[in-house]
Amino acid sequence: MTGATGPIPGAPGPAHGLIDTVAWVHLRDGMILGARTRGKDLFYIPGGKRHAGESDEQTLLREVGEELTVAIVPGTVAHVGTYEAPVDVDTPRVVVRMACYTGDHRGTLAAAGEIEEIRWLAYADRALVPPVDQLVFDELRAAGRLS
Repeated sequence: MTGATGPIPGAPGPAHGLIDTVAWVHLRDGMILGARTRGKDLFYIPGGKRHAGESDEQTLLREVGEELTVAIVPGTVAHVGTYEAPVDVDTPRVVVRMACYTGDHRGTLAAAGEIEEIRWLAYADRALVPPVDQLVFDELRAAGRLS
């Protein structure tokens, strides 16, 4: 994966806001791990917003621990791409930037904190994730890594 920037449809001029996030791309048997926040319909690639002064790796380790009860092994973290897309079709001038990483983990995956459900997703589930995640799905599919 090399990263991609999606178009900002219907948005003349620059974006009005940027949501800077980090995500853990965890693949198994041609599927990607997705998480759904309590009260939301869409799944997303696990991760979240960085706290002031945090590096991408620090954000990744903290967010994955809080959401999934596992520990990412620090020396195994590898950047796989950075993606940008509008938050959704109703908010085209607010953009999500998502730096994606792989990494080994210790522990058993379980929904925790704000996460209500985790699920293994295939490319057929693409409509269940937000636009920035769809870019990742497309690239993984093109690389033959997502069924």
